[in-house]
Amino acid sequence: MTGLDVSNVSYAYGARQALDDVSFTVERGAFCALLGPNGAGKSTLYALLTRLFSTTSGQIEIAGQDLSKAPLAALARIGVVFQQSTLDLDLTVGQNLRYFAALQGLAGRSSNTAIDAVLDRLDIADRRSAKVRDLNGGHRRRTEIARALLHAPEVLLLDEPTVGLDAASRKALTDHIHHLCIESGLTVLWATHLTDEVAPDDRLVILHQGRILRDGIAQEIAGKDLTETFLDLTGAVE
Repeated sequence: MTGLDVSNVSYAYGARQALDDVSFTVERGAFCALLGPNGAGKSTLYALLTRLFSTTSGQIEIAGQDLSKAPLAALARIGVVFQQSTLDLDLTVGQNLRYFAALQGLAGRSSNTAIDAVLDRLDIADRRSAKVRDLNGGHRRRTEIARALLHAPEVLLLDEPTVGLDAASRKALTDHIHHLCIESGLTVLWATHLTDEVAPDDRLVILHQGRILRDGIAQEIAGKDLTETFLDLTGAVE
């Protein structure tokens, strides 16, 4: 069973085609980088994957569940980190997670156990009592990822999760998510416009103007210079 299967998905905003017959699969436990310049269609795809938009053409399966036919079952299997932060800045890390746990039906001992586990996995257990507004950008993002993992999803979707972070924080975050894939078999779709966030052995899907230009292993697609290949294919400026 694949972690994520996108088949022949198209979507338009009126006359503007945002996605045009997009198809790809991500094997369970794999890290897949969805690489594309701004405006490529990445956020539209994430809106469809999370059912913020309804699929009008094509099919999406998440961990074997058809998103159109069984939306609740499919959505229960994903965790999401959107580009814009949705944490409450005036609550502590623990309070933010406790609130989300309650939304997921976790309470009491089960809630505390889940929160302790995700904070340990993201190496931010020592920030549990800190207010979110007092955290640096990297720790805020880790808090959002911890929140997304509270209900033990099978698939983690991250839409430009390193926006606003410095180079060191971006590397630390990408390294950590790669480690989670290896450690727990988590399936990850990581959207970015930055080639340095893609490892040579990552699964790579290059999206441009709503179409998939390349799909495969990064080093097989681009050799040693992914940036040059990306710019040649898209004309983008990093």
